[in-house]
Amino acid sequence: MAADLDFTPPEIPEPTFMENILHYGLFLGAIFQLICVLAIILPTPKSHKTDTEGFELKGSEVVKKNKAAAASTSKKPKKETKKKR
Repeated sequence: MAADLDFTPPEIPEPTFMENILHYGLFLGAIFQLICVLAIILPTPKSHKTDTEGFELKGSEVVKKNKAAAASTSKKPKKETKKKR
C-alpha cells in the first residue's frame, strides 16, 4: 500500500514570457505605490522658504485674476427689447 503512493512534486510548467512581464510589472507597480504613499506620509524639509512664499503669492494673484476674468466673460449683456405700441 505504501508503494502505491507517489510523493513526487507535481510538474509546474515554465512561465511564459508574458507571465514574466506581468509578474515583474506587478512588483514594479507595488514598489511605485509604496514610494507614493511614503512621499505623502513623510514630511520633506523646506529649506527655500523665500522662494516658495513668492511663488504662493504669485499663484494666488493669478487665481484671483482668472476668477475675475471668468466672471466678466460669463455675464452676457441684456437684450433690449422695444415695446410695441
